[in-house]
Amino acid sequence: DKVQICRSAPEQGGKPSEYFESYLAIASTVPSVLCLVLNYLLVNRQFSPQDIKVDTAVQVDSSGCREQFFFGTLASVAMVSGASNLFSGSVFGISGHFPMRISQALISGQAMGGTISAIASIVDLAAAKDVTDSALAYFLTADVFILLCIIMYLLLPKLAYSRHYMLAAEYNSAGSQPEPRDEVDGQEGAPTSTVSSVSIPPLKPILQKTWLLGFCVFYVFFISITVFPAVSSGIQVEELLKSGSPWTTTYFTPITSFFLYNVADFCGRQATAWLQVPGPTSRVLPALVLSRTVLVPLLMFCNYQPRDHLHTVLFSHDLFPVFFICLLGITNGYLGTLPMIYGPKVVPRDLAEPTGVVMSFFLTLGLAVGSALSVLIVHFI
Repeated sequence: DKVQICRSAPEQGGKPSEYFESYLAIASTVPSVLCLVLNYLLVNRQFSPQDIKVDTAVQVDSSGCREQFFFGTLASVAMVSGASNLFSGSVFGISGHFPMRISQALISGQAMGGTISAIASIVDLAAAKDVTDSALAYFLTADVFILLCIIMYLLLPKLAYSRHYMLAAEYNSAGSQPEPRDEVDGQEGAPTSTVSSVSIPPLKPILQKTWLLGFCVFYVFFISITVFPAVSSGIQVEELLKSGSPWTTTYFTPITSFFLYNVADFCGRQATAWLQVPGPTSRVLPALVLSRTVLVPLLMFCNYQPRDHLHTVLFSHDLFPVFFICLLGITNGYLGTLPMIYGPKVVPRDLAEPTGVVMSFFLTLGLAVGSALSVLIVHFI
């Protein structure tokens, strides 16, 4: 694999390949924070759907310049992730005008994307023979999904259902009274604000209503990205050195770390479609969010390898990381989705869209800070 850089050349402080997942997480999240700030500043601007571009690829042999490939990959991830978060933040903002189940479906769709990617990775390991062809197949598959997303995006304004809520949002910004929105904890959505449509939405009233929900979103994803995938992907089978079976050498990490986490994450997000407790004003929600901190040391004391400083392994059996990763995924999905869908519903109606962008900002900020901490944790272990 070309990301396994210079394994034979020792470097002080560890080889880049040992921290690739952490570097990749930083490259994908830090630019995203800046793009979401830009997204908030431009939230009231109108852009044409035709501004969406389709990417292209060229197959190049980079085996002779692995370090350049490594840093080129990080730069590409930074650009792609920034553009992706700019778009997804806008979609989160738009979904704030719709009933809460639409926001929930949007968030569940993200987890389904991760699940499909994990399945594709396992199928690729079982069937593919050439790494280059596999990379090209991944890219072409992504292009197909991008094309489908563009088609759906262009069809959205033509649907009567979406026009109803989007026109209601426009009337609301102009001062008209929209139809009642979904209820949260038995109460109707917040009344219309007296703030008129401006080029930059007011941030203070949004934070006054959503700061605790924003903290919950931040901390949920902060904890998750701290150990996933930087730590979870390094956990090895207990009998790895004694067994040469495909389970121990090939499938253990893709299944236990990526597939199970994404499936559990999807289940947690989907559960919010039927169960929405605790409510947006409950103090139980932040308490549950903070309790996830215990998952960090639990995964650190599993059989993560290599261990240069922290040599103690308390949970060596293979079932421990499976249980911890499933718990990490399902709590990430459930506790991360609840505040995301609550946020746009506890503010005045005309601030729903910028609030959706703000909640996306808290999510990405948590990923950025957590990915930076993951590097330190891997070094500490």
